[in-house]
Amino acid sequence: MAKERKRRQPADAPPPGDDDEGRDHRREKKPRKERPDPVLPSQIKNKDKRKEVHAKLKREKKAQKRKLARERGQAAQRAPPEKLVPRTIENTREPDETVCRPDDQELFAGNDADEFNAVLKQQTTPKVLITTCRFNSGRGPAFIEELMQVIPNSCYVKRGTYELKKIVEYANHRDFTSLVVVHTNRREPDALLIINLPAGPTAHFKLSKLILRKDIKNHGNPTSHKPELVLNNFTTRLGHRVGRMIQSLFPQDPNFRGRRVVTFHNQRDYIFFRHHRYIFEMKENKIASKDKKAKTSESKSQPEKQVICRLQECGPRFTLKLLTLQHGTFDTKNGEYEWVHKWLSSDEQAGWQIAACCWVLLLHMAWGSHPIQARPYVSARTSVQAGAYDTEVGWSRVQQCSGTWLAPSPGPAMLSAPVWSNG
Repeated sequence: MAKERKRRQPADAPPPGDDDEGRDHRREKKPRKERPDPVLPSQIKNKDKRKEVHAKLKREKKAQKRKLARERGQAAQRAPPEKLVPRTIENTREPDETVCRPDDQELFAGNDADEFNAVLKQQTTPKVLITTCRFNSGRGPAFIEELMQVIPNSCYVKRGTYELKKIVEYANHRDFTSLVVVHTNRREPDALLIINLPAGPTAHFKLSKLILRKDIKNHGNPTSHKPELVLNNFTTRLGHRVGRMIQSLFPQDPNFRGRRVVTFHNQRDYIFFRHHRYIFEMKENKIASKDKKAKTSESKSQPEKQVICRLQECGPRFTLKLLTLQHGTFDTKNGEYEWVHKWLSSDEQAGWQIAACCWVLLLHMAWGSHPIQARPYVSARTSVQAGAYDTEVGWSRVQQCSGTWLAPSPGPAMLSAPVWSNG
């Protein structure tokens, strides 16, 4: 008879009945081994070993990146996330109360009685006269030449020494429907005056960021076809009126064979002008076939025809900013203004002028020069003498400043509420 061998148990072993306590004891006795920190390639002195470790880490990083991208793609297929709309000035500005509605009967009735109705209903053919200021040089002639190619049925008349009222009479006698005056300053076009004939209105625009055709890369040459006209975001009452005024410069029966398009895009109260030619082309895109029985590569890829449109800019390119809209033809003395750009009030302008003179006085004191007796500063925009504010804002305290300094109107004078853009 074999004797049962008793298992030897350690001295600190728990009694046979307490199994749970024994397990806990064994867990406490075997501590987990902490993984050592990975060795960086910069810590390895052997060049070959260092290259090998670096390549291994790079492969692991790429594999991890591909794995995360695969997981993101699978999650997007299961539940596509909603596209986040960025917050911009356009979609966060307050809606304008003067935005035209499609069912506004009053607006339609006003269109039938305004000054542009005859041209827009093709009862009269638009005929545009283009002229300049008295001293025209620099890029002015080149800009007028390109403007005549943009506007059909337009002609140029040299201004000479004639007054603008005489030019308006000359255009009325020869049945012109519009008069465009290009103003240049320091050999650079800086303003555009559009006068609707015979009875107005007159719009004065600031012209900036002019780029002629020769300065546009890969530009095209326009043809003599009548262009198509695109007006964007002229949605308020004022914008609707300005848009109809611009529309009256162009014929209302475009020639689509010429594939020309002229765009006036209004955004943040600035009108961006572009002139393009377009062409439609057929493009074949090869799409992989899902037929598994297809053996050749030609049968696997099936061509699909797609219509694409290409644009070529013809120039010029410029930006307009409406400054004034006046009833009737051009009259600076007795004219009645329909809309004027908002400048600073007289009190605000006086404050800015006082601050500017104080800065000039401080600069003279720092430079050590002798200030000269001040002369009253006349603002070209408001025609108000700063000397008239002696008793109101304490002009007598700043009696000495540079007589040669002529400060322009301050920057905040350009700030205004939204004019006709809603968004």
